[in-house]
Amino acid sequence: MSKESTQLMAISPIDGRYAEKVEELSPIMSEGGLIQRRIKAECVYFLMLSDYGITRKLTSFERKLIEKVISKGITLKDMMRIKELEKEKNHDVKAVESWLVEHFKSTSISDLVDYFHFCLTSEDINNISYRLQLKDAKDEIIVPKIDEIIDSLMKMAIELSRMPMLGRTHGQAAVPTTVGKELSNFAVRLNKENRKLEKFMLTGKINGAVGNYNAINFIAPNINLFPFSETYVSRLGLELNLFTTQINAPEDIVECLQILQRINGILVDLCQDMWRYISDDWFKQQKKAGEVGSSTMPQKVNPIDFENGEANLQMANSIISGFVNKLQISRLQRDLTDSSTLRNLGTILAHILVACKSTMKGLSKVSLNEEATSAALAKNWAILSEPVQLILKKYSNVEDAYSLVKDFFRGEYIFKKEYQEYIGTLPLESDIKERLMGLTPVNYIGIAPELVEEADYQIKKSRK
Repeated sequence: MSKESTQLMAISPIDGRYAEKVEELSPIMSEGGLIQRRIKAECVYFLMLSDYGITRKLTSFERKLIEKVISKGITLKDMMRIKELEKEKNHDVKAVESWLVEHFKSTSISDLVDYFHFCLTSEDINNISYRLQLKDAKDEIIVPKIDEIIDSLMKMAIELSRMPMLGRTHGQAAVPTTVGKELSNFAVRLNKENRKLEKFMLTGKINGAVGNYNAINFIAPNINLFPFSETYVSRLGLELNLFTTQINAPEDIVECLQILQRINGILVDLCQDMWRYISDDWFKQQKKAGEVGSSTMPQKVNPIDFENGEANLQMANSIISGFVNKLQISRLQRDLTDSSTLRNLGTILAHILVACKSTMKGLSKVSLNEEATSAALAKNWAILSEPVQLILKKYSNVEDAYSLVKDFFRGEYIFKKEYQEYIGTLPLESDIKERLMGLTPVNYIGIAPELVEEADYQIKKSRK
């Protein structure tokens, strides 16, 4: 079948409708990506056996043979051969071992091919390989994609740092803020979690069938297995976990996914807020020739990018919740349920990637509708009741100033004229009244612009 027909017949939208949006994840999170990382884990271990004298010393040429496979990987034809071997043996890791034997038996290391997967259990390779998938995907794709959103938000925030906007709490008019400050909030929140994701280290174990190094300790009793193991996993960019059953305890994967879950939650919050701003006409969307917003309502330009982002983020978080509930539970020294679960890691990351791209697209298509945001402020001078009641408390002898102000402002649309007339009736000195008269919904914004500057500074500093 052609690529197009394959996508049309795919069960999952990740492999169908969204396939082109997640194609950069495919080399990492696919079955082929898992095989590549199993090959890498096996080959790095094979070199370690030589380094520690468990096998004979490899020549420079022989090391390069192995290192070439580690650095360049294997071909699609090779992977298909591994899948043939898997069908024959009904075991995925044994198929990788068998391919390595086949591949190197005609070379000068033919005398050593039986040392591939020597003293290992399948989970020694799998625990490394799944984590390498997650590590590579987060480092190469997810973290940079989140940073793109952060940078887009901060660009908008700086441009709109002084642009006043009605703030809402409980969905009701509160006090003024600025568009830029609200966008910078999301940027700072995302950056904080993305830096955690960027720095997060996953673990690896290489300690055999039940975690006690039984096999390799029996074969090579003189080797200090603590530094041996630490050297191995560090060469793969992981941290050593010494204390395991056959399964590498999954708390590191859970924690990594929970960082992603928090990032997703922030992005859902952003998508929902942008949806509301568009609904209120505070942000306008670009119109693209030929596009249709409704099959029956020709006038519509729908915020579909933010809706798509929200849906895919919620989908990812639902799967993450399933992972968190499952991964920490394995019967006795192991059962296979963790492996079946981990095969869905790519689905989580794919939904996140689709969501990030949709969110970025949505942000790129919006522009501020200054007329609408100004109009919302102009009819809401009641939002200045906060400074009025504070001034009365500080500079007058009015009893219960809060209630006095509440009785006039609460639940009302107050315009400039009514506001200023009310200020004129207050028992305040003329200079204090002038100060209140000078207040408007446009200039009562606190230090919002300075907060945007500080957000920009902190984000840039965190990346150095």
